[in-house]
Amino acid sequence: MGIGVLGMLGALVLYVAFATPPELQWQVFLVIIGVAALWAAHRMHQATTHRLELTMTELRSSAGVRLALVEDIEAMDRGVFAFKPSNGFLLRTKTAGGRTWQPGLWWRMGRRIGIGGVAPGSQTKFMSETLSALMAHRD
Repeated sequence: MGIGVLGMLGALVLYVAFATPPELQWQVFLVIIGVAALWAAHRMHQATTHRLELTMTELRSSAGVRLALVEDIEAMDRGVFAFKPSNGFLLRTKTAGGRTWQPGLWWRMGRRIGIGGVAPGSQTKFMSETLSALMAHRD
């Protein structure tokens, strides 16, 4: 659904830019927005071909990227007002990592990792509860 909406947005904006051309600066703006939306849809399609895997020791992507070690996680935030992806949760780790973004699946900015987006809420809720139990067992 998310990929389709972004793709349709990009196509619609490009259609408006060329079917009824406004002034040149607005047409350039619309083309940039349309191409950006199509690029985001493509990136989301690439990212959602992977899945997240939670083991007893780590949270990783099926692409082989380690998001966090369970022992490195300081806190988890699932609150309504947390800066987290929709249907997801936020992790804070002890060590900082680079900035990475897999649209619709997860992102990382320093010590914060956001899990969720286009992932079903039932799956992310189960993962967060399991991760919470692993963290309690660790402590």
